[in-house]
Amino acid sequence: MELSFKVFEHAAALIGRTPWDVSRDADLLFEAQAEAFRLYRHQPLTAAIDHYNLAPEAYGAVVARTDGHGVPAITKPLLATTDGLLGLRPFDASRDGRIPMILEVASRLKREFPEAEVAVPVDGPFSIASALVGFDRLLCDAVEGPDRVQSALVHLIEGQVTLADQARVLGLEVACAESAAGPPLLSPGLFRRVELPVLKTLLARMGRIMGHPIACLMGGDTVRILDELLETGSPYLVCPHETDQVAFVKKLWDRPEIRVRVNLHAGIIARGSWDELRAEAGRVLAFARDRPNTMVGAGVLPYEMRPEAIFRLQDYLASVLIGPWKPQ
Repeated sequence: MELSFKVFEHAAALIGRTPWDVSRDADLLFEAQAEAFRLYRHQPLTAAIDHYNLAPEAYGAVVARTDGHGVPAITKPLLATTDGLLGLRPFDASRDGRIPMILEVASRLKREFPEAEVAVPVDGPFSIASALVGFDRLLCDAVEGPDRVQSALVHLIEGQVTLADQARVLGLEVACAESAAGPPLLSPGLFRRVELPVLKTLLARMGRIMGHPIACLMGGDTVRILDELLETGSPYLVCPHETDQVAFVKKLWDRPEIRVRVNLHAGIIARGSWDELRAEAGRVLAFARDRPNTMVGAGVLPYEMRPEAIFRLQDYLASVLIGPWKPQ
């Protein structure tokens, strides 16, 4: 059972720079993500710092500059209502926002590390829409006019499909995340009614482009929509800390073809002592260790993450899985 995690803003810390600076400069982004891969050898290697901002920014949203070590964010919606999304032209991956820079850096990383799976972020439509109109407005519109919201989400996937095609041309993979659509942010009923058909379409179209099924990673209380996530055909699912993880893993016990990442508590990952981190890993091992194709997840590594904690956790998992394991 290996340890799996994502490296975004933490890559900036590895070269002593802020997430804002690295997110805006191709050379710094390459340097930071290259350093992260040399250190951790994680897969996939994703060429981004603030991936959820990329598509909204390409449509015209403004990413606010952050002070210190904060992750850049869109704080002011571009549009007043979801209907406005229907008037946006699909972004051009060759010229709009920072998308061209991301493709350039990803290509450089692939040349530098041909053994790595290098991916570009191609996020889900609900997450993009929530950044463009604001989550509260999007949710109200979904309740009052689900058909209109679904049409807007369908409109947004055109840019993502084009980006996936550009990634394929460059020999890159895609990394899809859609955490804004996970309960309790979006109810299970609205997820099935509004989001699921569009997400299935996006993943199917990208799968045809890339030549293999596309995974979609989602946080939240996702055991409540696990049947729907299985409908998407995603070969890889995250079991977030905030859901009923035992029930999640149990439901997928007889589906070993699906890779599952069982996430540890983010606060313990970021700030816990070694005893707390080992105990948290033991909690996950107790119910997930014997399921094939399962990983322990450290989520997105925080900026201030200490690399030695990751190495120690990797060594611990390797040592306890060699023979019979007992909770410690």
